[in-house]
Amino acid sequence: MHPRSLLIAMLITCATTPVAAETVGCVTTAWKLIGANHKVCVEAFADPRIAGVTCHVSQAKTGGVYGSLGLAQDPSQFSLACRQTGPITLPAKLPEEEEVFSEDTSILFKETRVIRLWDAANRTLVYLAISRRLIEGAPANSISTVPVMPWGGR
Repeated sequence: MHPRSLLIAMLITCATTPVAAETVGCVTTAWKLIGANHKVCVEAFADPRIAGVTCHVSQAKTGGVYGSLGLAQDPSQFSLACRQTGPITLPAKLPEEEEVFSEDTSILFKETRVIRLWDAANRTLVYLAISRRLIEGAPANSISTVPVMPWGGR
């Protein structure tokens, strides 16, 4: 592959890949004698396509020896809150559904995903967090909405 083509492919991949989150902080929920403590961590990420929207997701993290080695399966327990943090400018063409965040929560086949939906009738961005692991036939999920209004309330 030509170096220029490789660079273009990498840029396209980066532009369409969900963003990585920045850890805001973690709180210990259970102390472990050996290995990391069990905890709940809060991460923040900006919507990669919609400037002015920031989401925070909290997730349970398994500690102990397996958690310290990255071999533990984190529980499908999370919460999502998205808010307008600046002026929102919608792109000319907004997909009805688009993944904006993804994070693995186990070594195999388990992740937390955040998908943005567009509710055109109510001019509202809808953010849905889901787990790929089914629990009693349904994935764990959480929802947050951001109405698109003029900044400053005018």
